[in-house]
Amino acid sequence: MKITIDIDGNLKETEVVIHAPKYSEEIVQLNEMLQAKQKKNSLLFYKKATEYYLDVDDILFFETNARQIHAYTEDDVYVVRYRLYELEDILPDEFMRVSKSAILNINKIFALTHSVSNNLIQFQNSHRQIYVSRKYYKLLRKRLEEKEKDL
Repeated sequence: MKITIDIDGNLKETEVVIHAPKYSEEIVQLNEMLQAKQKKNSLLFYKKATEYYLDVDDILFFETNARQIHAYTEDDVYVVRYRLYELEDILPDEFMRVSKSAILNINKIFALTHSVSNNLIQFQNSHRQIYVSRKYYKLLRKRLEEKEKDL
């Protein structure tokens, strides 16, 4: 693969063009990486009358509670003005839906307890816990195994 970078001061934004002899798996992977980089790394969060700009990497999980979406960090809770389906579209790939009412950051998982009645997730450096629905459990296990292989 040949890489060329052309700097043009007249451009208003960065443009990426890929020239290739055919559409291949390598092109698909490049596109996915570029799309993932475009996703937001920070969001606007609210707590009482104050606005916070936090890095999404600090978020353990998002959960619906009393018709609001709450974002949980290791030691605090914030409100976001997005719906869960909107968050799924704008969050980076390390976030995934784990129930009808929750999205979590798989990089923050400390323990996953599987039992007959439920699937409980515990987070690093936090007392917070969340349940994974049976519908999403296998997908979560697969994502965690893929993450382990990448290490």
